[in-house]
Amino acid sequence: MKPPKIQKAITPHPKPVYGWVIFIISVLFVFYKYILEVSPSIMTKQLMSEFKLDAAVVGHVAASYYYAYTIMQIPGGLLIDTFGPRKTTTVGLLCCALGALLFGYSQNVFLMASSRFLIGIGATFAILNIFKINSNWFPAHKFALLAGLTLTLGILGAVFGQAPLSHLINFIGWRQSFIDLAIFGFIFSAIFFLVVRDKPRHPAYDVTPPTQGKVKLSVALLHTIKRGQTWVLSIYSGLSFAPVLSFAGLWGVAFIEAKYHVDRTTASFLTSLVFIGFAVGAPLFGWYSSFIGKRKPVMFWGTLIAFILLTLAIYLPPIPFFLYAILQFFIGFSISAFLLSFSVIHEINVPLMTATAIAIMNTLNALFGAITDPLIGWFLDLTKHTPLQDGTPTFSLNDYHLSFAIMPLYLLICVILLKFIKETNCIQTVQDKP
Repeated sequence: MKPPKIQKAITPHPKPVYGWVIFIISVLFVFYKYILEVSPSIMTKQLMSEFKLDAAVVGHVAASYYYAYTIMQIPGGLLIDTFGPRKTTTVGLLCCALGALLFGYSQNVFLMASSRFLIGIGATFAILNIFKINSNWFPAHKFALLAGLTLTLGILGAVFGQAPLSHLINFIGWRQSFIDLAIFGFIFSAIFFLVVRDKPRHPAYDVTPPTQGKVKLSVALLHTIKRGQTWVLSIYSGLSFAPVLSFAGLWGVAFIEAKYHVDRTTASFLTSLVFIGFAVGAPLFGWYSSFIGKRKPVMFWGTLIAFILLTLAIYLPPIPFFLYAILQFFIGFSISAFLLSFSVIHEINVPLMTATAIAIMNTLNALFGAITDPLIGWFLDLTKHTPLQDGTPTFSLNDYHLSFAIMPLYLLICVILLKFIKETNCIQTVQDKP
């Protein structure tokens, strides 16, 4: 028997636009999160030179964000499901702003890593908040499209964290850039708290089905942990997204500089095309998947094509610049199909526990990100390189080819994992209690 679908609210909300206002404000936090997340990729060489660091240490500094992001996912999901997104997410925004401020004033590796860790704690609530808002304010049949729009608008933060931020850093320096990002974060946290509401105030406008009694933390956690599909989906999602984080988020700029002998701003533009492709593909795949009533075929073909294109981007000899730019765009476009895993994990869990379910998936996303960045840096340090005059190491294309092999391998494993993921037919499972 097919599980019933969530029913839309019978009574139209007196402020139908208000849900979209909250959605846009929540997306702005995702935008802010991505700027902070990918910003180290712009400063890799500067940090290595100023603090006399090797590639592995820079990788660990960048990955400190993911360590915190990983640790806080499940606690963050439980906090949002229990206390609501408004208060918890405001605290998260303040953590991001404070972390950015500390990073701007960092004088040593420990403080840099600590500030990145604090940013990771706060950024935990960005994605969890937006999916909880989507679940609370919009009907279930819009979830996949909204998930795509979330990443489309939010990923623009990653784009802004590449070439435009590179120009800003060149103009005012990386320290002042982070101080300015911190000031924005403090102001935005106040706006978020004043405007956002957890859900419609009157039960008649509530799009989520009723549940029996209060949700207990232990029940919410066990409900998501006991589902095998939750873990298969989470591993698939983590392995799919890690290449985006590592290639476009940290190591890709230096790789393209070595491959095409271009400056950092030009290389940043090329890696930003991965995020732009991702932003274009995410809502299209969300809409198309719901249109055909299937998730798995879209995820399979998107992941397989991404594997092929990323392999070409790494190992092909230099090709005409505009062709490589197109290749970068379609890497992001195709890999964005993995985002449907968020819709699937939402569809197999009780809507009231959306944040907890998403938190488990994001834990694996962050875990693979935290492992992959320093792992690539470690592989690079193992290869032969010639020190520059200032003592900063430089790497050959062959060094990058050997170290980057892990990223296409991740995507190949994802193609295999899809065999074990069950098709939901875009149907939301609804239960009165876990």
